[in-house]
Amino acid sequence: MTIAAREITLPADWRDFWALTKPRVMSLVVFTALCGLLAAPGEIHPILAFTAILCIATGAGASGALNQWYEAELDAKMKRTAGRPLPDGRMERESALHFGIGLAAFSVGIMGVAVNWLSAGILAFSIFFYAVVYTMWLKPNTPQNIVIGGAAGAFPPVIGWAAVTGDLTLLPLLMFAIIFFWTPPHFWSLALFMKSDYGAAGIPMLPNVSGQRVTRNQIFGYSFVLAAIAVAPWYLGMTGAIYGVTTVALNAVFLGLAFAVWRNETTEAQMMKAEKRLFGYSVLYLFILFAALAFDRMLLV
Repeated sequence: MTIAAREITLPADWRDFWALTKPRVMSLVVFTALCGLLAAPGEIHPILAFTAILCIATGAGASGALNQWYEAELDAKMKRTAGRPLPDGRMERESALHFGIGLAAFSVGIMGVAVNWLSAGILAFSIFFYAVVYTMWLKPNTPQNIVIGGAAGAFPPVIGWAAVTGDLTLLPLLMFAIIFFWTPPHFWSLALFMKSDYGAAGIPMLPNVSGQRVTRNQIFGYSFVLAAIAVAPWYLGMTGAIYGVTTVALNAVFLGLAFAVWRNETTEAQMMKAEKRLFGYSVLYLFILFAALAFDRMLLV
Protein backbone atom coordinates (compact mmCIF):
# COMPACT_ATOMS: atom_id res chain seq x y z
CA MET A 1 0.00 0.00 0.00
CA THR A 2 1.41 3.38 -0.97
CA ILE A 3 1.08 6.45 1.17
CA ALA A 4 -1.44 7.88 -1.28
CA ALA A 5 -3.72 4.93 -0.55
CA ARG A 6 -3.53 5.19 3.22
CA GLU A 7 -5.62 7.61 5.22
CA ILE A 8 -4.01 9.75 7.88
CA THR A 9 -5.67 8.21 10.91
CA LEU A 10 -3.25 8.99 13.71
CA PRO A 11 -2.18 12.46 14.89
CA ALA A 12 1.56 13.02 14.66
CA ASP A 13 3.32 13.55 17.99
CA TRP A 14 6.87 14.53 18.95
CA ARG A 15 8.13 10.97 18.40
CA ASP A 16 7.08 11.10 14.76
CA PHE A 17 8.91 14.37 14.22
CA TRP A 18 11.93 12.90 16.01
CA ALA A 19 11.79 9.87 13.68
CA LEU A 20 11.86 12.21 10.68
CA THR A 21 15.35 13.35 11.72
CA LYS A 22 16.77 9.80 11.39
CA PRO A 23 18.29 9.76 14.90
CA ARG A 24 20.63 6.80 14.27
CA VAL A 25 22.14 8.49 11.25
CA MET A 26 22.30 11.76 13.18
CA SER A 27 24.35 10.13 15.94
CA LEU A 28 27.12 9.29 13.48
CA VAL A 29 26.93 12.76 11.96
CA VAL A 30 27.22 14.41 15.38
CA PHE A 31 30.10 12.17 16.41
CA THR A 32 32.22 12.76 13.29
CA ALA A 33 31.49 16.50 13.49
CA LEU A 34 32.60 16.53 17.12
CA CYS A 35 35.79 14.70 16.15
CA GLY A 36 36.48 17.28 13.46
CA LEU A 37 35.96 20.04 15.99
CA LEU A 38 38.24 18.41 18.58
CA ALA A 39 40.94 17.63 16.01
CA ALA A 40 41.15 21.24 14.81
CA PRO A 41 43.97 23.47 16.07
CA GLY A 42 43.02 26.51 18.10
CA GLU A 43 40.32 27.09 20.67
CA ILE A 44 36.59 27.62 20.60
CA HIS A 45 34.41 28.69 23.51
CA PRO A 46 32.48 25.70 24.91
CA ILE A 47 29.15 27.43 24.31
CA LEU A 48 30.05 28.08 20.67
CA ALA A 49 31.27 24.51 20.32
CA PHE A 50 27.94 23.24 21.68
CA THR A 51 26.08 25.60 19.35
CA ALA A 52 28.05 24.35 16.35
CA ILE A 53 27.35 20.69 17.14
CA LEU A 54 23.68 21.47 17.78
CA CYS A 55 23.42 23.23 14.42
CA ILE A 56 25.10 20.31 12.64
CA ALA A 57 22.71 17.86 14.32
CA THR A 58 19.73 20.04 13.40
CA GLY A 59 20.96 20.30 9.82
CA ALA A 60 21.28 16.51 9.65
CA GLY A 61 17.73 16.25 10.99
CA ALA A 62 16.55 18.65 8.30
CA SER A 63 18.16 16.46 5.64
CA GLY A 64 16.45 13.37 7.04
CA ALA A 65 13.05 15.06 7.16
CA LEU A 66 13.32 16.36 3.59
CA ASN A 67 14.50 12.93 2.42
CA GLN A 68 11.47 11.23 4.01
CA TRP A 69 9.11 13.87 2.65
CA TYR A 70 10.31 13.23 -0.89
CA GLU A 71 10.58 9.43 -0.61
CA ALA A 72 7.33 8.75 1.26
CA GLU A 73 5.91 6.54 -1.48
CA LEU A 74 9.19 4.66 -1.95
CA ASP A 75 9.42 4.07 1.80
CA ALA A 76 5.94 2.52 1.76
CA LYS A 77 7.22 -0.17 -0.63
CA MET A 78 10.13 -1.29 1.54
CA LYS A 79 9.79 -3.41 4.68
CA ARG A 80 12.72 -1.61 6.29
CA THR A 81 11.05 1.81 5.99
CA ALA A 82 7.30 1.13 5.83
CA GLY A 83 6.90 1.92 9.53
CA ARG A 84 8.16 5.49 9.20
CA PRO A 85 5.65 8.26 10.05
CA LEU A 86 4.71 9.18 6.48
CA PRO A 87 4.19 5.75 4.87
CA ASP A 88 2.50 4.54 8.05
CA GLY A 89 -0.04 7.35 7.80
CA ARG A 90 0.81 9.14 11.03
CA MET A 91 1.72 12.46 9.45
CA GLU A 92 0.86 14.68 6.49
CA ARG A 93 3.62 15.12 3.92
CA GLU A 94 3.35 18.90 4.14
CA SER A 95 4.19 18.73 7.84
CA ALA A 96 7.41 16.88 7.08
CA LEU A 97 8.32 19.39 4.36
CA HIS A 98 7.72 22.42 6.59
CA PHE A 99 9.57 20.77 9.47
CA GLY A 100 12.59 20.01 7.26
CA ILE A 101 12.75 23.51 5.78
CA GLY A 102 12.38 25.07 9.23
CA LEU A 103 15.19 22.98 10.70
CA ALA A 104 17.45 23.78 7.74
CA ALA A 105 16.90 27.53 7.98
CA PHE A 106 17.35 27.53 11.74
CA SER A 107 20.56 25.48 11.72
CA VAL A 108 22.28 27.45 8.95
CA GLY A 109 21.20 30.84 10.32
CA ILE A 110 22.34 30.17 13.88
CA MET A 111 25.62 28.64 12.68
CA GLY A 112 26.40 31.70 10.59
CA VAL A 113 25.51 34.28 13.22
CA ALA A 114 26.95 32.51 16.26
CA VAL A 115 29.97 30.62 14.83
CA ASN A 116 31.15 31.65 11.35
CA TRP A 117 29.79 31.81 7.84
CA LEU A 118 32.24 29.31 6.33
CA SER A 119 30.90 26.52 8.53
CA ALA A 120 27.33 27.74 7.88
CA GLY A 121 27.92 27.71 4.13
CA ILE A 122 29.26 24.15 4.18
CA LEU A 123 26.33 23.09 6.36
CA ALA A 124 23.85 24.65 3.92
CA PHE A 125 25.52 22.93 0.97
CA SER A 126 25.51 19.57 2.77
CA ILE A 127 21.75 19.83 3.38
CA PHE A 128 21.16 20.79 -0.26
CA PHE A 129 23.42 17.98 -1.48
CA TYR A 130 21.61 15.30 0.54
CA ALA A 131 18.05 16.54 0.02
CA VAL A 132 18.30 17.54 -3.63
CA VAL A 133 21.39 16.12 -5.36
CA TYR A 134 21.32 12.72 -3.65
CA THR A 135 17.66 12.15 -2.79
CA MET A 136 15.98 13.68 -5.84
CA TRP A 137 18.58 13.09 -8.55
CA LEU A 138 21.21 10.45 -7.79
CA LYS A 139 19.31 7.85 -5.78
CA PRO A 140 16.47 7.18 -8.25
CA ASN A 141 18.60 7.47 -11.39
CA THR A 142 22.00 5.82 -11.04
CA PRO A 143 23.57 2.80 -9.29
CA GLN A 144 26.44 5.15 -8.44
CA ASN A 145 24.09 7.01 -6.09
CA ILE A 146 25.99 5.85 -3.01
CA VAL A 147 29.40 6.71 -4.44
CA ILE A 148 28.63 10.32 -5.34
CA GLY A 149 26.03 10.72 -2.62
CA GLY A 150 28.59 9.67 -0.02
CA ALA A 151 29.76 13.27 0.00
CA ALA A 152 26.61 14.23 1.92
CA GLY A 153 27.66 12.23 4.96
CA ALA A 154 31.31 13.27 4.68
CA PHE A 155 30.79 16.98 5.40
CA PRO A 156 30.26 16.93 9.22
CA PRO A 157 33.95 16.69 10.30
CA VAL A 158 34.78 19.43 7.79
CA ILE A 159 32.07 21.65 9.31
CA GLY A 160 33.32 20.90 12.81
CA TRP A 161 36.88 21.85 11.80
CA ALA A 162 35.72 25.05 10.08
CA ALA A 163 33.71 26.03 13.15
CA VAL A 164 36.95 26.23 15.13
CA THR A 165 39.43 27.53 12.55
CA GLY A 166 37.35 29.41 10.00
CA ASP A 167 39.42 27.76 7.25
CA LEU A 168 40.19 24.37 5.70
CA THR A 169 43.46 22.46 5.43
CA LEU A 170 44.49 18.99 4.25
CA LEU A 171 43.47 17.06 7.38
CA PRO A 172 39.73 17.90 7.28
CA LEU A 173 39.76 17.05 3.58
CA LEU A 174 41.28 13.66 4.43
CA MET A 175 38.57 13.18 7.07
CA PHE A 176 36.03 13.96 4.35
CA ALA A 177 37.69 11.43 2.04
CA ILE A 178 37.68 8.70 4.68
CA ILE A 179 33.90 8.91 5.05
CA PHE A 180 33.43 9.34 1.30
CA PHE A 181 35.28 6.10 0.48
CA TRP A 182 33.87 4.29 3.52
CA THR A 183 30.32 4.83 2.27
CA PRO A 184 30.30 2.43 -0.76
CA PRO A 185 31.46 -0.71 1.09
CA HIS A 186 29.22 0.20 4.03
CA PHE A 187 26.02 0.69 2.01
CA TRP A 188 26.68 -1.88 -0.71
CA SER A 189 27.12 -4.60 1.92
CA LEU A 190 23.65 -3.57 3.17
CA ALA A 191 22.31 -3.49 -0.38
CA LEU A 192 23.42 -7.08 -0.98
CA PHE A 193 21.21 -8.57 1.72
CA MET A 194 18.45 -5.96 1.19
CA LYS A 195 18.43 -6.44 -2.59
CA SER A 196 14.77 -7.46 -2.79
CA ASP A 197 13.66 -4.46 -0.70
CA TYR A 198 15.44 -1.99 -2.98
CA GLY A 199 14.11 -3.87 -6.01
CA ALA A 200 10.53 -3.57 -4.76
CA ALA A 201 10.98 0.18 -4.48
CA GLY A 202 12.60 0.48 -7.90
CA ILE A 203 15.80 2.00 -6.51
CA PRO A 204 18.74 1.22 -8.84
CA MET A 205 21.20 -0.01 -6.24
CA LEU A 206 24.32 -1.64 -7.64
CA PRO A 207 23.37 -5.29 -6.82
CA ASN A 208 20.03 -4.84 -8.61
CA VAL A 209 21.54 -3.20 -11.69
CA SER A 210 24.95 -4.85 -12.13
CA GLY A 211 24.63 -8.00 -10.06
CA GLN A 212 26.15 -9.32 -6.89
CA ARG A 213 29.56 -10.27 -8.33
CA VAL A 214 30.19 -6.71 -9.56
CA THR A 215 29.04 -5.36 -6.20
CA ARG A 216 31.39 -7.62 -4.27
CA ASN A 217 34.28 -6.64 -6.53
CA GLN A 218 33.48 -2.97 -5.95
CA ILE A 219 33.29 -3.43 -2.17
CA PHE A 220 36.70 -5.10 -2.13
CA GLY A 221 38.26 -2.43 -4.36
CA TYR A 222 36.88 0.51 -2.39
CA SER A 223 38.07 -1.09 0.84
CA PHE A 224 41.67 -0.83 -0.36
CA VAL A 225 41.21 2.83 -1.29
CA LEU A 226 39.64 3.46 2.11
CA ALA A 227 42.55 1.81 3.90
CA ALA A 228 45.11 3.89 2.01
CA ILE A 229 43.33 7.17 2.78
CA ALA A 230 42.71 6.22 6.42
CA VAL A 231 46.45 5.63 6.93
CA ALA A 232 47.39 8.92 5.21
CA PRO A 233 47.01 11.27 8.23
CA TRP A 234 49.52 9.14 10.15
CA TYR A 235 51.85 8.65 7.18
CA LEU A 236 51.89 12.41 6.53
CA GLY A 237 52.70 13.19 10.17
CA MET A 238 49.37 14.81 11.02
CA THR A 239 48.69 12.31 13.81
CA GLY A 240 50.78 10.24 16.20
CA ALA A 241 51.22 6.60 17.11
CA ILE A 242 47.81 6.20 18.76
CA TYR A 243 46.00 6.87 15.51
CA GLY A 244 48.64 5.01 13.51
CA VAL A 245 48.29 1.74 15.42
CA THR A 246 44.50 2.07 15.54
CA THR A 247 44.08 2.70 11.82
CA VAL A 248 46.37 -0.16 10.81
CA ALA A 249 44.48 -2.61 13.06
CA LEU A 250 41.02 -1.38 12.03
CA ASN A 251 41.81 -1.50 8.34
CA ALA A 252 43.34 -4.97 8.56
CA VAL A 253 40.05 -6.26 9.97
CA PHE A 254 38.03 -4.25 7.42
CA LEU A 255 40.02 -5.72 4.53
CA GLY A 256 39.61 -9.21 5.97
CA LEU A 257 35.83 -8.82 6.15
CA ALA A 258 35.72 -7.28 2.68
CA PHE A 259 37.71 -10.25 1.37
CA ALA A 260 35.12 -12.61 2.89
CA VAL A 261 32.38 -10.65 1.08
CA TRP A 262 34.35 -10.84 -2.17
CA ARG A 263 34.67 -14.64 -1.85
CA ASN A 264 31.02 -15.19 -0.98
CA GLU A 265 28.91 -16.54 -3.83
CA THR A 266 25.53 -16.96 -2.14
CA THR A 267 22.49 -15.19 -3.54
CA GLU A 268 20.27 -15.86 -0.52
CA ALA A 269 19.83 -12.88 1.81
CA GLN A 270 19.57 -15.05 4.92
CA MET A 271 22.94 -16.66 4.13
CA MET A 272 24.89 -13.45 3.60
CA LYS A 273 26.64 -13.51 6.96
CA ALA A 274 29.85 -12.00 5.57
CA GLU A 275 27.95 -9.00 4.21
CA LYS A 276 26.10 -8.48 7.50
CA ARG A 277 29.37 -8.68 9.45
CA LEU A 278 31.01 -6.11 7.21
CA PHE A 279 28.02 -3.77 7.47
CA GLY A 280 27.95 -4.00 11.26
CA TYR A 281 31.71 -3.66 11.63
CA SER A 282 31.87 -0.68 9.28
CA VAL A 283 29.86 1.45 11.73
CA LEU A 284 32.11 0.47 14.63
CA TYR A 285 35.14 1.08 12.41
CA LEU A 286 34.20 4.68 11.72
CA PHE A 287 33.43 5.47 15.35
CA ILE A 288 36.73 4.06 16.63
CA LEU A 289 38.81 5.53 13.80
CA PHE A 290 37.51 9.07 14.30
CA ALA A 291 37.72 8.79 18.09
CA ALA A 292 41.36 7.78 17.81
CA LEU A 293 42.08 10.62 15.39
CA ALA A 294 40.46 13.23 17.64
CA PHE A 295 42.17 11.92 20.78
CA ASP A 296 45.56 11.78 19.07
CA ARG A 297 45.19 15.30 17.71
CA MET A 298 44.16 16.63 21.12
CA LEU A 299 47.44 15.30 22.51
CA LEU A 300 49.44 16.94 19.69
CA VAL A 301 47.88 20.40 19.41
